[in-house]
Amino acid sequence: MGRRPKWGRAVHGVLLLNKPAGITANDALQKAKRLFFANRAGHTGALDPLATGVLPICFGEATKFSQYLLDADKRYRSTFCFGMATDTGDADGQVVASTDASGLTEEKLRDAMGAFRGRIQQVPSMYSALKHKGQPLYKLARQGLEVEREARTVDIFSFELLGFTPGPQPRAEVEVHCSKGTYVRSLAEDLGRNLGVGAYVDQLHRSACGPFDEADAVTLDELTEERGEGRAENLDHHLLPVDSPASGLPKLTLPDDSGYYLRQGQPVMDLQVYRIGAEGDMVRLFLESGDFLGVGEITDDGRVAPRRLVSTL
Repeated sequence: MGRRPKWGRAVHGVLLLNKPAGITANDALQKAKRLFFANRAGHTGALDPLATGVLPICFGEATKFSQYLLDADKRYRSTFCFGMATDTGDADGQVVASTDASGLTEEKLRDAMGAFRGRIQQVPSMYSALKHKGQPLYKLARQGLEVEREARTVDIFSFELLGFTPGPQPRAEVEVHCSKGTYVRSLAEDLGRNLGVGAYVDQLHRSACGPFDEADAVTLDELTEERGEGRAENLDHHLLPVDSPASGLPKLTLPDDSGYYLRQGQPVMDLQVYRIGAEGDMVRLFLESGDFLGVGEITDDGRVAPRRLVSTL
């Protein structure tokens, strides 16, 4: 029998999706993949069903560079509700404790938030996607199991109070700029615990992921309406270049002959290397024609060695 034809078309680039609430990041990925009729895609960092906002989706060869977005800083706007705690740390969970938090003032909250700026230790939630012996923690949690989790070091670059509503269950609008691996729900829980009143995340919106901002994101509804009964190619203008996840890396343009040897897996010499980086630095590699080759690493002898190349040329 012949090989079964591969579903979809070869699509390469990055889609900035504004994920809606109520679906998982993987659900959003699959919907986008079908709209673009793409044969290969992956998202760059999960967002809980409750969360909305920037979810970069890498298609085709762009998936090779998704790690740069997984490792990138993130920005969030969130609503914290005080006076209650839930088993999941967010509004989708069951209430496990409640108290009258009328004594919480804006001043007390601002003072308490100060302890969560800078480099802090954070224990991931049992309802996170981190794995324990191959099983996501949230699956174990849904079985009523709890395992020990080691605290992780994360960086909170800024943690600002945007608004405060007092009462028995005060609410706070906050903005967080944080490093990879930060759990906003854990931030809310730890803050509520320090204040002695409990807290959970009621709303969460990712406003930026690395170099990507929500202003440039598109919704699934907008994509669906735009495509209509037309061809998937009609949506391709929304795709950012394959190299955009690694846009923070210096750019090195090589002549065609150097590009040839690089694609054979051989390091190449180029005098520009000394001007843009040092040994161990990663660089984006382009041909003089403008074609993106991939990512390389500067070696100790001033050459650049291929590390992850595209296969679309």
